[in-house]
Amino acid sequence: MSRRAKVDALVIGGDQRLDLLPPEVRAERRDQQQRRRLSLGVGGVAVVVGLLVGSVTALSLTAQADLASEQARTATLLTEQGQYFAVRALQNQVTLTEAAQRVGASTEIDWKVYLGAVQGTLPRSVAISSVQVDSATPLAAYTQATAPLQGLRVATVSFTATSTVLPDIPAWLSALGTLDGFADALPGSVALDQTTGIYTVTITMHVNDLAFAHRFDPTEEKQP
Repeated sequence: MSRRAKVDALVIGGDQRLDLLPPEVRAERRDQQQRRRLSLGVGGVAVVVGLLVGSVTALSLTAQADLASEQARTATLLTEQGQYFAVRALQNQVTLTEAAQRVGASTEIDWKVYLGAVQGTLPRSVAISSVQVDSATPLAAYTQATAPLQGLRVATVSFTATSTVLPDIPAWLSALGTLDGFADALPGSVALDQTTGIYTVTITMHVNDLAFAHRFDPTEEKQP
C-alpha cells in the first residue's frame, strides 16, 4: 500500500475531540489562573512581612522593657548616691586643700632652723649682725646665676658678721658647705673699724632645693 493510501485511510473508533469554546473564554481562564497565582504570591509575601513585623515588634518591646529596667536601676543608684554627695564634696574639698598646701609650701624653707644651722658654722669669735633672705615662690622660677661654675639655687642668704679677730674665711666657707641645701658661698668684703677694732665680714650664700621643708608632702615622698 502506498504512503498516500495510508494517509487517506479512514480511522474507525478513534478519540474524537472538538473544542467549541470561543478563544475569549480560554483567555479568561488563563487570566484567572494567573490571578490565582498572583494572589497566592501576594499572600505569601504578606505572611512573610507579617512575620518580620511581628519579630521586629517583639524585639522592640524587649528593648523597651530592658531600657525601662535600666532607667529604673539608674534612678535607684542615683538616689542611693545622693546620700553620699555631702561626703564626696567634703572629700573633694579636703583633697583640694591638701593639694593647695603642697603647692603653696613647695618652696618653703624653715628659715628659723636653717639660720640656726648657719649660726652653728660660725667661729666662736664671730657673730651674725644682719641677715637678708631672698627665696623662690611657687608662682615664679627663681633667677639663676649667669656666671659659670655656680650651681642651681632656690634662695640666697646674704649676711653680715662681726668679730674682734680676723676670721678664717676659707675655714668658715668650708663649714657652710656642710649644710643641707648648700649650693655655693661667695665671700664679700672684710673691713676693720680702726676705732672699735671690730672686723665686719659679708658673705653671700646660695641654697638649692635640698633645703626645702616638704612639710605637706606625703610621707613616702619626703626627702630624708
